Amino acid sequence: MAKFFYRMQNILDIKYKMEDQAKQEFSEAQNRYLQETDKLEHMKQRKESHIDRMRSLATKRLDVLELEHCNESISILDGMIAEQKEAVFRAMTAMDRARQKLDQVVQERKTHEKLKENQFEEFLKELNAEEMKEIDELVSYQHHSTEEGE
Repeated sequence: MAKFFYRMQNILDIKYKMEDQAKQEFSEAQNRYLQETDKLEHMKQRKESHIDRMRSLATKRLDVLELEHCNESISILDGMIAEQKEAVFRAMTAMDRARQKLDQVVQERKTHEKLKENQFEEFLKELNAEEMKEIDELVSYQHHSTEEGE
C-alpha cells in the first residue's frame, strides 16, 4: 500500500511552531496585563486607606501635620494611579495585539490542515481507484482464463 506524503508538511510544522510561540506571547501579555491591573487595584486600596485615615484624623484632635501628610500621600497616589492606568492600557493593548496575532496564526494553521486533509482525501480516492483497477484487471483475467479453459 502506498504511503501518504504531504508536500507542505514542513510549512505545517512551522505553522504549529508559530502558533505555540504566539500562544506563549499571548500568555505573557495576559500575565503582564493582570499584574498591572493588580498593581492598580493595590494603589487604589492604598489611596482609600489614606482617605480613611484622613477622615479618622479629622474626627479626633486636629493634627495638621498628619492631615497634611495624608493629603500629600493621596496626591502622590493620584499621580501614581494615573500612570498605572496608562500602564494597564498599554498592557491591554499589547494583549489585544498578541490575541490578534494568535488568531491569525491559528487561522493559517487551520488552512494548512484543511489543505492536508483535502490532499489526503484525494490520495485515498486515487488509491481506491488503483485498487478498483487492479480488481477489475484480476476479474477480467480470471474471467478470460476460465473462458479459455472451457
